[in-house]
Amino acid sequence: MGYGILLSAGSEVDFMVHGLFQYSFFGHKVWITTTHVSILIVMLLLLGFAIAANRTMKHAREIPAGFQNVVELIVEMLDKMVKGTMGKNAAKFRNYIGTVFIFILISNLSGLMGLRPPTADYGVTLPLALMTFALIHFNTFKHNSLKAIWVDKCSPLPPWLPIWLPINIISDIAVPISLSLRLFANVLSGVVMMALVYGLLDMFALIWPAFLHVYLDIFSGAIQTYVFCMLTMTYIQNAIGDAET
Repeated sequence: MGYGILLSAGSEVDFMVHGLFQYSFFGHKVWITTTHVSILIVMLLLLGFAIAANRTMKHAREIPAGFQNVVELIVEMLDKMVKGTMGKNAAKFRNYIGTVFIFILISNLSGLMGLRPPTADYGVTLPLALMTFALIHFNTFKHNSLKAIWVDKCSPLPPWLPIWLPINIISDIAVPISLSLRLFANVLSGVVMMALVYGLLDMFALIWPAFLHVYLDIFSGAIQTYVFCMLTMTYIQNAIGDAET
């Protein structure tokens, strides 16, 4: 998983984030790291796919074929996933959920291209979780009265006995932390395991550990992408409740 830039010469294993070069910004030294390079490559891949998909759909055929089939399949699968979880509210969030899903999935799979997956860096997963956190509370205040929010934060006791308020606040703060750590830890563990495999086997590692990539890069990467997006949709849907968007 990302072995191309994870291992140094010989059998020395290296799975850390490294600075590639630095520059001065208002008197401060700023590093461009392996994570920045990986994110740039992932973004270029997504941008290229988006441009190709846009051109294809502008000249879409009534009976899809080739690349049009791929584009429509991706859109239908993402729409179905969001609709199944968010119901009537799916239309407002499918673009966001779809974008996050594709970005995380390609980031997780980038290890197959010899990159260090961006999601193996907590500086990437935390902002993703904070965006979800912001959406949760934006929709909480948008679709619920202050009284309803107060009663909910003081549950299960009556609102005039807010004993549970600190616990519920801590629970809310824990949401972005748990979301980001779950994704980060699972991807990083795959990076470490594959780095150890390639470090221990040296040249022989090019022959047999393909099945490890199937599990750690493809299967685990897809599962973690799905879990992150599913939890995001569930939290937002719970914040909205029965209100109309």
